[in-house]
Amino acid sequence: MNEPKEDLIKLIQHNFPKLSKGQKLIAEYIMSHYEKAAFMTAAKLGERVGVSESTVVRFAIALGYDGYPRLQKALQELIKTKLTTVQRIEMSSDLVSEDDVARKVLKSDMDNIRATMEEVDIHSFDKVVDKIIKAKHVYIIGLRTSTVLAEFLGYYLNLILENVRVVSQGISEIYEQLFNAEEGDIVIAISFPRYSRRTVEALSFVKKQGAEILAITDSPLSPLLNYADYTLYAKSNMASFVDSLVAPMSMINSLIIAVSMREKEKVTDIFGRLEEIWGQYNIYSVKDKNGI
Repeated sequence: MNEPKEDLIKLIQHNFPKLSKGQKLIAEYIMSHYEKAAFMTAAKLGERVGVSESTVVRFAIALGYDGYPRLQKALQELIKTKLTTVQRIEMSSDLVSEDDVARKVLKSDMDNIRATMEEVDIHSFDKVVDKIIKAKHVYIIGLRTSTVLAEFLGYYLNLILENVRVVSQGISEIYEQLFNAEEGDIVIAISFPRYSRRTVEALSFVKKQGAEILAITDSPLSPLLNYADYTLYAKSNMASFVDSLVAPMSMINSLIIAVSMREKEKVTDIFGRLEEIWGQYNIYSVKDKNGI
């Protein structure tokens, strides 16, 4: 069965009276040290609390999961939203030693891209591209660490479509920037753990106005899905207090390229004219004929 979407800690507390003695030891350890348990194998978790690996597996099944890997995945989803920044730093010290930081982080980012690629729904992706192209207006909102993703997507889409607005936290209130969003428009919301409450509230606002919503996020448990009409998932498992945005950026790159391919003639004309401007005003640094 699919993982229960109820808060895992509450789920464990609810089932605690029905658990065996050994399973209660596991439950108590997880409730006290879920940030460590999330990265333990069933055998390692059993060893830590003094029970067999099979007891750990039966514990997962008793909670409604179809095996320990599902429970472990739920634990990892939990820590992305529950851990404070300080706890993330402490956890990263346990998981990554100072002499292999580069390799561990690069491998984690590669794993995120691989998992994203394996789970992408091509039909949904194509439908989203079509919706973006046909929308009257495209609004993009991504706050806190997702700001860089929103700005990047907005920069390129605005060159191609000319009807794009990036919503930001500046002088103007977010709701004022989204005031005119209506039926026929699409709002692209980008958020990853720890999810921005402000982004979720903005989606509630535009949903009432009739705009369609595309969520770019990491999981079916994301609060953005409460309002999204379309969803693109990109994995963002953190290695520390720093959010991994490699897979989300790759997904956004894919969106930009897909939109540009649908509007190929228009894009060719736009960038042809831009190249003239860039050359005229020396926007980019280039070598002269002597290689300087």
